Amino acid sequence: MTLIEFITAQSARLKEAGVSFGHGTTNAFDEAAWLVTWALGMPIDALETQAQRAITPDEFTKADDIIARRIDTRLPAAYLTKQAWLQNVPFYVDQRTIIPRSFIAELLADGEGDGTLDAWLSDNTHSVLDLCTGNGSLAVIAAMAYPEITVDATDISDEALAVARINVDQHKLGKRITLFKGDLFENVRGPYDLIVCNPPYVNSDSMAHLPAEYQHEPALALAGGDDGMGLIRRILGDAPRYMTRDAVLVLEIGNEREHFEAAFPRLEVAWLDASAGSDQVLLLTREGLLRATR
Repeated sequence: MTLIEFITAQSARLKEAGVSFGHGTTNAFDEAAWLVTWALGMPIDALETQAQRAITPDEFTKADDIIARRIDTRLPAAYLTKQAWLQNVPFYVDQRTIIPRSFIAELLADGEGDGTLDAWLSDNTHSVLDLCTGNGSLAVIAAMAYPEITVDATDISDEALAVARINVDQHKLGKRITLFKGDLFENVRGPYDLIVCNPPYVNSDSMAHLPAEYQHEPALALAGGDDGMGLIRRILGDAPRYMTRDAVLVLEIGNEREHFEAAFPRLEVAWLDASAGSDQVLLLTREGLLRATR
């Protein structure tokens, strides 16, 4: 059996088992390709050059076992491989933290090119805060995209911060990224020119119906209360005190736009285009936040 034949067969197996995706892949074939190439110690793009390579009996067993484990445990592939990719940047991940998948990464990754955020930033953008950093992926991508900035990254979870430390060190960014433990803005320095935040925002009803794969992630990193806005209310109320005059806050809210607009009807918002559409990530200015609370 060739590599492509084996992956195709394992893809059908995943599909038949009804596993859920969304932690790095969106379909059964990509998930099978990731797990099979990882199990065989091959690069993730091995199919491009080795599709017709024959699979040995030992390799068959190794790869078959990882697919079986994916199905039986419903663990996301990233937890099985201890690796996730965001904007082509590799990150270590385990069950101490959420798997990185923020759409904010897309907006940061263009850096000093023609990215969506550039119109809101300036030559005076030097200090950045990654609020609710989790595994540290947004802090790392921001530091890579903008070499002149420094980043503070904070989280309430010691376990998440331990994973973030691995990723900061892995990318040799310890001199530019400082990790803090705290409840939202507790213990951060500020003020900041840019705040990015992918907070817990899943509403209670959605939490109760999450696929098994998502239930393996820390609930602390997902649950946002009855309407998903519990933590976001605190963030928007406190943020202006930690923002410079021309600072912006980039906030991810996933599929909670309806709840967001109901909770903050007076807030002036700029919705940013991402691959999932223009209703997942929004931008707020300091002045806009202040006006909404006057």
